[in-house]
Amino acid sequence: MKSITIKGSQRESVGKVATKALRNAGQVPCVIYGGDKPMHFSAPELAFKKLVYTPNVYTATIELDGQKVAAILQDIQFHPVTDRIIHIDFYQLFDDKEVTMNIPVHLVGSAPGVLNGGSLRFPKRKLRVKALPGNLPDFFNADISKLKIGSKLFITDIDSKNCTFLHPDNTVVVQVRMSRNATEDLETEDETEEGTEAAAEAPAAE
Repeated sequence: MKSITIKGSQRESVGKVATKALRNAGQVPCVIYGGDKPMHFSAPELAFKKLVYTPNVYTATIELDGQKVAAILQDIQFHPVTDRIIHIDFYQLFDDKEVTMNIPVHLVGSAPGVLNGGSLRFPKRKLRVKALPGNLPDFFNADISKLKIGSKLFITDIDSKNCTFLHPDNTVVVQVRMSRNATEDLETEDETEEGTEAAAEAPAAE
């Protein structure tokens, strides 16, 4: 999985006054959990742009006074009015310790059912998995090239490689549902077939 580097500064004071002063200066107060003890730091708000405002998922390499810490974003808080980032929680990564993340799903191919008028539904755009940090993929591919009207692609059809899905086996990732247009097309086809059969069975005119 790709990583984004964030350069920050450790902070000693974590009180409300110090936190407010950081935010006024354009800094975001953060905490890294998962290690021997929580690590408090701050970084410019713009440093988190590529990590937060994207449909992709990345790990973070946090540089603090010469020290590098690998982590994943665990929780983020936004201001209720301005939507600015006001706090971020990270979870430290270790090569031999599994972590849980939501990984995006990319659709591959074109569904025949959609070409025939069906409606594509994509209820699971991200899948929750558990894996070692080195085995976390950037995304999962979902091949929809064989989905006809009424067909479903289950989570068991997705190649999980070295990850464990944290969803039931009957979880539907993508499906093609019947639409009004598709129904009308099928009815027209049925009527045409019935008319052809009737014409074939009718006795020839003398």
